Amino acid sequence: MNRLITSVIFGLVGLNTVIMADPSRPKLVVGIVVDQLRSDYLEYLQSLFGEKGFKRLMKDGVYMRDVDFKAKGLDAVNATAIAFTGNYPNATGVPSANVYRPSTKQASAPLEDPEAIGNFTTETFSPAALRLSTISDEVAIDGAGVSAVYSIAPDPQQAVIMAGHAGNCAIWLNENTGKWATSTYYHDVPGAVNTRNYNRPLANRIDTMQWKPSLPLERYPGLPAQKRIYPFRYTFPTSDRNVYRMFMSSPLVNTEVTDLAIDCLQGMNLGKRGDAIDMLNVAYTAAPYKYVKDGDFRLELEDTYLRLDSQLGRLFDAIEKSVGLDNALIYLTGTGYYDDAVTDDAAYRIPSGEFSVKRATSLLNSYLSAKHGNADYIDSYYNGHIYLDHGVIEGKRLSPADVADDARTFLCKMSGVADAYTLPEILSISSASLESLRLATDPKNCGDIFVEFSPGWTVSDDLRFPVEKKPVRSSMILTPAFIMAPGVEPKVIGNTVEAVKLAPTVTSTLRIRAPNGITERPLSL
Repeated sequence: MNRLITSVIFGLVGLNTVIMADPSRPKLVVGIVVDQLRSDYLEYLQSLFGEKGFKRLMKDGVYMRDVDFKAKGLDAVNATAIAFTGNYPNATGVPSANVYRPSTKQASAPLEDPEAIGNFTTETFSPAALRLSTISDEVAIDGAGVSAVYSIAPDPQQAVIMAGHAGNCAIWLNENTGKWATSTYYHDVPGAVNTRNYNRPLANRIDTMQWKPSLPLERYPGLPAQKRIYPFRYTFPTSDRNVYRMFMSSPLVNTEVTDLAIDCLQGMNLGKRGDAIDMLNVAYTAAPYKYVKDGDFRLELEDTYLRLDSQLGRLFDAIEKSVGLDNALIYLTGTGYYDDAVTDDAAYRIPSGEFSVKRATSLLNSYLSAKHGNADYIDSYYNGHIYLDHGVIEGKRLSPADVADDARTFLCKMSGVADAYTLPEILSISSASLESLRLATDPKNCGDIFVEFSPGWTVSDDLRFPVEKKPVRSSMILTPAFIMAPGVEPKVIGNTVEAVKLAPTVTSTLRIRAPNGITERPLSL
């Protein structure tokens, strides 16, 4: 009898929960990260967009024109972590897409996890090294195990960050096979992944695909005459071993992401779990296409935006048909940086040079040997960071701080070096001028000295094979973000918005907890 009474009481409580569910809370959250998205291009090309993509966001959402990610050395991976955790790379555990490991003397992805086994891939990724909770985690926790959280991205680490620790599945494209992949960290692989991999694999289609202008050339604004003579045409032959990397750098990958996102939206019944909130996250690219033949990205970039607008329209239409846009919160952000660096033709006589990492570290080691005694003081160089060999330094009973200071002084005198900073300098809270570098520097995964190179120069990392060459260029651009949700009045925010405010603003709009490492209050929408 007591069991019957208890069952009735719990049944009434459950019924009351359904009845009292907040009808104004969205049923579905769609998080979208677009690599290198620019506000000026959105506004410049607005007249060429359809009505259902970016125009819909501008008309019906909160449009933030200038989102400042602050941290130096942004990439698609660490920027995604900022957008989903509300904190900077120095705290997230994801300081950059790759970090150098002194223990192995190799660079690797921070979210690589040997405990996870790849599914449709040999890659092993999990969010174990992501130190903070994310928007996705808080959605899952709010749903008490009922909410479903999925993410889809070309890049594995972006997918993992957007799925969070508690997500059902993170799905990414394997750059070697073109298959949609995940890892055994996740136990809920959507059927759409298997269907696409077996019935419609990219490998069977890629060499028939081509990217060419989607409009007549005369309709693209702001192009020089030479760009209007011949339309570009890119193909993706399977004979090229970089074919999938080339494809994933093109806007055609955005179509593949949208296709799978719509399949998951429909096949997993997202947004249809009573009062629980589901979440679907996707990553797109609006980056300059690095495989252009003349170093001029403009035409390809404009076409990328037009194609992206079309894919957003497709995704929004699918959401409207599935759960209704009035039951969904759309969160879209760029990544806060723009990489259009190329080596300028010598005919233009722009001040330049090539910085050889191998030569520089050899000279630096010779200098330190002359000053402190013969030894190999330099462990390695990676992405602007110089790592000292602390075993050698301690064995000679030297102060690592003194050796780092000597190294910094020597480096600053080298051609092509704008400045250099030791780790204590970077971490000093009194150094306001180094704030962006401090926010980007994870003390657990950084070198002893950070080298800042002069614009116009090319850094040649010839310590590695193949040699990596990176032109240096500063690009200050406006990064947009949008929030479109029921009950949120459309408006344009012209003032600068700190990127770490985005995550708490989304969770505040959902009326759920913010991620556990936020550093700023939410915006008042």
